[in-house]
Order: sequence, then C-alpha cells, then structure tokens
Amino acid sequence: MATKRELEGQLAVVAGFEDPQAALEQYPTPPALAAHVIHLADLHDDIEGRTVLDLGAGTGMFTLGAALRGPARVIAVELDGGPLATAVENRRRVGTRTPIHWLQADATRLPLSIPEPVTVVMNPPFGAQDGQAGADRGFLATVADVASVSYSVHNAGSKEFIEAFAADNGGEVTHAFSAAFAVDKQFEHHDEERSEIDTEVYRIEWNN
Repeated sequence: MATKRELEGQLAVVAGFEDPQAALEQYPTPPALAAHVIHLADLHDDIEGRTVLDLGAGTGMFTLGAALRGPARVIAVELDGGPLATAVENRRRVGTRTPIHWLQADATRLPLSIPEPVTVVMNPPFGAQDGQAGADRGFLATVADVASVSYSVHNAGSKEFIEAFAADNGGEVTHAFSAAFAVDKQFEHHDEERSEIDTEVYRIEWNN
C-alpha cells in the first residue's frame, strides 16, 4: 500500500482542466489534498473493497486516488464532457486497473441507483460565484440519499451549515479539518498567478 506521500506523487501526473468554466467553479483538486483525504478514508476502511462515488469528478483526481487504494469499483460523475475525457486520459497516466465507470451526468440528479454501501468523495462547487450560492447543497442532497459515508471539501466557514444539513438528513459529522487549497490563475477575476483558498474537509456518516 502506497504511503500518503507516494499517493500524492502518483496523483501529480493528473492533468487539470483545459478550458475551465468559472460558472462551474472548475478548479483542480491539489494532489496533496486529494492524497490526504483518500489516505484518511483508507485508514477508516472506507475504500478497500467498497464502491466509491466521485460526484463532480472533474478530471479525475479523487476518482483516481480512490482507485489506487483497492476499491471494488469507482463511479465518476461529471457534467462537463471535456474534463471527463481528460479524466479518461489521466487514468492511463496513473495506470490503475480498478474498474472505473465514467458517467456524464448532473451529480445533483443522479441517474442511477447503487444497491451496495457507497463511499462518496467529492470536491463540489463552493457556490462562490455570483448566482451560485449554495451550489454544494445539491451535491450534499445526493450524498444523503446514496452514501453510507462521505468525504467532501467545502469553503471555509461551512461548519454550521454542514453540521445542520447532516443532522437534518440522517448524517453525523465525525471528522472535520481545515485545508489550504492552492489555485493557479485561470480566470480574469484572478489577480495573482497563484493563491490559496481556505477550505474545510468533512467526513460524514449517513444512515443509508
């Protein structure tokens, strides 16, 4: 089993968005953060032998990180076909042989039913763009319907919202920690070549 640092190195080859869309808040998850989250999930026996679902998979950072840790299969759901095609190419770069099902669909209207226990890993839109407030709520609603446990990245200051949402939907936050999210300049509203967003990661157990 690869260490967290080794996993980060394996994920460093994952290519990001070729044509990122600001409205969809398409920021690549940093390999270090993805490796940390996946490693934590692995330590809690939430990946090996299980079905892992990546909602808003982007170019596959969480999908491929989970696939390297021995799940039964991974299902990657992404609305935008461009990043999904990049994710398929990223799989070749990473080299995992774990079964991965690539699904172009809206993660807030999941078009499938999964009978077995599911672990969700996701970096949903934060809702920071104009007109997108609460964008992560729809993703969490899907999680509440399908997951037995989830790991998700949210904007800093989300604690009250996440805990309340979980409590209202049969979930309980078991772990939470802050994490720096490095962002390279991608859009016109970015003033710096590289900046860091303060984020929070939550592990939630659900009654599914």
